[in-house]
Amino acid sequence: MARRDAVTGAGTGGGTGPEYGIQLPVQSQSTLYAEPWEAGAGPDDLVAVARAADRAGFGYIACCDHVGVPRRLAPAMSTVWYDPVATLAHLAAVTARVRLLAHVAVVGLRHPLLTAKQYATLDHLSGGRLILGVGAGHVREEFEALGVDFRQRGDVLDETVDALRAALGPEEFPVHHGKLYDFEGLGQLPRPAQPHIPLWVGGSSPAAVRRAALKGDGWLPQGDPRDRLPGQIATLRRLRAQAGVQAPLTVGAIAEPLYVGTPAWDVGRRTLSGPPESLAESLRAYPAMGVHQIQVRFRSRSRTELVDQIEAFGRDVGPLLTQE
Repeated sequence: MARRDAVTGAGTGGGTGPEYGIQLPVQSQSTLYAEPWEAGAGPDDLVAVARAADRAGFGYIACCDHVGVPRRLAPAMSTVWYDPVATLAHLAAVTARVRLLAHVAVVGLRHPLLTAKQYATLDHLSGGRLILGVGAGHVREEFEALGVDFRQRGDVLDETVDALRAALGPEEFPVHHGKLYDFEGLGQLPRPAQPHIPLWVGGSSPAAVRRAALKGDGWLPQGDPRDRLPGQIATLRRLRAQAGVQAPLTVGAIAEPLYVGTPAWDVGRRTLSGPPESLAESLRAYPAMGVHQIQVRFRSRSRTELVDQIEAFGRDVGPLLTQE
């Protein structure tokens, strides 16, 4: 990932452009974004899309996290939610360079030592490609089934982040003494391949933005429209400045649905479509706001069409996002 200036958020070095990544299809199938073809898709389709993103120069592929979806939410969310650790580990073995993002892991549902063991192993096996995105969660029944207080999930996440910082660090015997979790003298090998696992905080509520500002290496917004992003980014910068945080923060955005070229079918009125130059011109508005990585999503009617869109974006649009 490109190194960023901690104060301004601008890239350092010569010509810079935003990273771009993709939330994978198939592995989560909420009615908010899943395409009809995904209902009959499986592991082969997931691998093909991940490999396409790897070849096309995408910065990351991402996988979601839900342990169980209650009946009341199943019609909207579906119950198709692949496990992120198992899925990203499988895809690590069939890709070469693309980063592996949990977007986002509801880490408060699990003891931080268990989470650290799983993700440290994933980073070790993948040669240091993990980005750990974390979020508070929103499904009450998941928390109740796993014995975690849903009402206290914000506090649980805050301490879990601190505990994960220790447990994913370089020490074989990590130490954390907190209100909820207390451990030392328990060795965990293998250690992550990276000396520092990037920890990105997901969510757009005031609490989530504050958590990202004070505890995160990055921020993953939850669907903020373009006109809301500048205010959120200003808040992130203000909170970090007030706290004296000097480390870089990777600011994210989720773009509108995209279609490279002129579609021959109804891709929806919110979808950005057209030639590469017009798409790039529109997407360059994000780095102008202070965004460092853009999560993109493509409308498609089949795996083949999605792979074609990924390849066209990487070949024809991505290079145009670079600013000298």
